[in-house]
Amino acid sequence: MTTTQRTAFITGATSGFGLAATRRFVADGWRVVATGRRAERLQALVDELGAAHVHPAVFDVRDEPAMRAALEALPADFRDIDLLVNNAGLAQGTLPAQRADLQDWRVMIDTNVRALVVLTHALLPTLIERKGTIINVSSTAATYPYAGGNVYGGTKAFVSQFSLGLRADLHGTGVRVTALEPGMAETEFTLVRTHGDQAASDTLYKGAQPMTADDIAATIHWIATQPPHININRLEMMPTSQSFAGFQIARN
Repeated sequence: MTTTQRTAFITGATSGFGLAATRRFVADGWRVVATGRRAERLQALVDELGAAHVHPAVFDVRDEPAMRAALEALPADFRDIDLLVNNAGLAQGTLPAQRADLQDWRVMIDTNVRALVVLTHALLPTLIERKGTIINVSSTAATYPYAGGNVYGGTKAFVSQFSLGLRADLHGTGVRVTALEPGMAETEFTLVRTHGDQAASDTLYKGAQPMTADDIAATIHWIATQPPHININRLEMMPTSQSFAGFQIARN
């Protein structure tokens, strides 16, 4: 499906799902506003895909003034947002709640919840005007708890429920909303979660045949390019090697 006049706004485009999604949409003729904290990675994307197709917006999603300034500075060709992909998000720490670092919790809430709702609120007028689409990247952790998941799972449960609430509020506007809930996918996610522990990342994914960033990007693109009368409310996906967490039993 060729969509040469459409524009996507993708957060967290410097790695993982966001990077792969940016490439996927540009390949299909979209313009993309690609956001992220790492200016050099965004510039590399522009060099790879072309300034006519990618506009780099360098800011931390937790920095509301910087986000609003980036929106104000969008070039004319990139202002008509048809698709918002709220992809920027992270997990921090794997410890149980009673031993967790409170700052890790704050970072997850600020990134996964507060930043997402602020940006969504800012772009809603444009998305309503253009009968656009919102895809919020949640997680299987929104539904299935696991030890050490605590606040991360809570933030993703918010993302999924917020998506359903948006869908209800936007009824009749033509705006579509999807909560995409991936399971295990090999990206920089575990490196970030473990504060740079490459061995932990390698151990988690070894032999598991996890999903890839390209798999998720293909799914995001599929959702966005459904006919306008179809809304994918919620889509959960896992690698075949992964299934639901088991119950825990503490024994005397």
